[in-house]
This record gives sequence, structure tokens and C-alpha cells, in this order.
Amino acid sequence: MAADLLELGQLFVVVAVAGAVALRLGLSVIPLYVVGGVLSGPFVAGRLGLPYVENGEIVTLFAEVGIVLLLFFLGLEFSLDRLLESRTKITRSGVVDIAVNLPVGIAIGLVLGWSLVESLLLGGIVYISSSAIITKSLIDLGWIANPEAEPLLGTLVFEDLFIAVYLAVVTSLVLGGGGDGMGSIVQSLAVAFGFLGLLLVAVQYGTAFFSRVLDVSEQEAFVLRTLAVVVPVAGAALALGVSEAVAAFFVGMGFATSGHREKIERRLTPVRDVFGAVFFFWIGVGTDPTLLAAAAVPLVVAVVLTTPAKMLSGYLGGRVYDLSKRRSLRAGLGMVPRGEFSLVIAALAAGGSTPIMREIIPAFAVGYVLVMSMLGTILMGQSSVVERLVFRDGEERTEPAGG
Repeated sequence: MAADLLELGQLFVVVAVAGAVALRLGLSVIPLYVVGGVLSGPFVAGRLGLPYVENGEIVTLFAEVGIVLLLFFLGLEFSLDRLLESRTKITRSGVVDIAVNLPVGIAIGLVLGWSLVESLLLGGIVYISSSAIITKSLIDLGWIANPEAEPLLGTLVFEDLFIAVYLAVVTSLVLGGGGDGMGSIVQSLAVAFGFLGLLLVAVQYGTAFFSRVLDVSEQEAFVLRTLAVVVPVAGAALALGVSEAVAAFFVGMGFATSGHREKIERRLTPVRDVFGAVFFFWIGVGTDPTLLAAAAVPLVVAVVLTTPAKMLSGYLGGRVYDLSKRRSLRAGLGMVPRGEFSLVIAALAAGGSTPIMREIIPAFAVGYVLVMSMLGTILMGQSSVVERLVFRDGEERTEPAGG
């Protein structure tokens, strides 16, 4: 027990230092949490004979809670009614986004000789942009009130909704593929969508229940009641072979219309951030950096191909929203960062049955997120330089990046 507590203490020291460094450098904390996990895990610190954090049950459990809370908070941002109001533009920009980017990742995997399921996992990792990094960058750069913020956020909404379905499917393919072949997969998918269908009904018609559960003034009781709903539902989903992240997303949508959304965000944000930091750290702890060499080819190919692909789809999404060419370019630059969802997919792949799923894909995802999160934030910050390179002096102009 003492050793476990010491390891946990070391974990929090590392993520605290990583957060301070990120703040100092003006970077997203996500890649630095991952790097901190790699450096203080058994594959670096352990090999050097230094105290290290084991990828054990306690850290894994905390990381699972981190995944649950990250997706729960994302669900809080959505309501079925609000989504329906902007469904046309969101759908058009989202379809362009997925049609351009998902096939690129799948094609890379197939060309490398990976199986269809492995390639589908790679496609998801390179397709999904980081809502956390992009939203934070929009606020930091002053873009949040600009016209380009609308297609960015609209496309992210589509991605987040799609990834809920995607995770349900690939969870069944990865975890349900060891039984009696296609019959096992079909059964797993049926259970997954049946469970999610029940959750969707609860979201649509359970507003009174969600409101009543949190109708309490004491802060401690409020936090505990929220967790007493979202964590057991996520656990039940996982027990049935359904993504716990998707279940938490649906529970968040249920609470979004309860009238308590702002109070939940205010009171549970610190809890989410603590467990979220552990999740990103956990991804790093389980990554052997020597495997990055094995993932080097797909990593380099993916960065070279998916950066312009994401910029193109983001640009086209801006045009769907009737933005100028320059503002559409900013929308394209803004979609480049990858982060939390790519790592969620990598964590799912790590539970697979093949060496590529267990080793290569997680290592690839860590390297890919590190590169794309940093590259994306730099491109957003230097958007005016990119505009000058792309457009001639006489072409249409927009206000400065923060205007």
C-alpha cells in the first residue's frame, strides 16, 4: 500500500510539473502530460534504475474515470434540440471533414499491410480533431467571437457525435472479435446499440429525473450525486462491451437539459481535470518509446498526408458557412490539432488481440498527438503568416487574427 501511495504521489508531482511547463511555454497541457508519463514510466525511468510509476490497477482505474469525465463534460455541451437547429450546416461541413480525413488513415493502414480493423483504428486516430485544444486555442487567440469559430465548433460537434458511434462499433470489433467470428461481432454490436438506444431514450425523456437528482444545495452531495449517475452507467456499459466513454457522453447530454449544467461545470471541472490529467499520463506510462521506431513510417506518412487533408476539409467547411477564403483558411488551420480522442482510440486499441493493436498503434498515437497538437497550435498562432504565403497581396483580406 505504501508503495502504491508513493507511485501515486510521483504521478501527481509529474503532472503538476508538466502543467507548469505547459503554462510557461504557452502550450497545451495534453502532450506534456503524455511526455511526463513516458519519462516516468517503466520504459524510461525504470530502465534507468530510477523510481517509476507502474501501469497498475490504481492508475488504470483513475484513467478510466478520466475518460468518463472528459466525455461526460463533452455531452454537457449538447442538447438534441440545439443540434437540430443547426443540423444542415453542421452535417454538410462534418460530412466533408469525414469524407476527406477518415479514408486517408484507413488507406495508410491498408498500404502498410494492416488488417481492416487495425486500419479503421488508425483512420479514427488521424480523423478526429481535439475539441479541448481547439477550444482553448480559440479562446487564447481571441478567435472565439470571430466568424471562423462557427464552422470550427460545428465540425467538432459532428466529429464528437460521429466518434460516439465509431467507438461503439470499433469497441465491438476489437473486444468482440475473439469469439465465434462474425456472429460474435454482430452480437456485440447489437448489445452496444441496444444499450445506447436505451440511453438515448433516457436523454430524450428523462429531463425531470436528471433535474430531480441534482436538486440539492450542498456542494458535496451535488458532486457525489452526479458521479453516482455517470460512473455506474459507464461501468455498466463497459461490462457489456460498450464504450464507457460513449455512455458517459450520453449521460452528459441528459444532464445538459436538467437546468444544472453550469453548476455541474463549475463544481466538477477540478475533478475532471485531475482525472483527465491521470488519463493522459497513463497513455504515456503504457508507451514504450523504443516502439516509436516501429511506428516511425506510419507516423511520418500520417503527418505529411493528414495535415494538408485536415486544412483542406476545414477550408471547405468554412466555405459551407459562407466565409471568405482567408477566414476559411483559418478554419482549416484550426482543425489540425489532435489530442484526447486520438488517445482514447489508442487506449481501446491497446486492449486488442494483435501486436499492432497492443503496441504499434498506441505508440503511433502518442507520437502523432505530440506532433499534431504542437503543429496545430503553432499554425493557429501564425495564421497571418500562412495567409500571406497562400494569398497574394491583392486578394481579399480579413481583420487581424484576434479581430
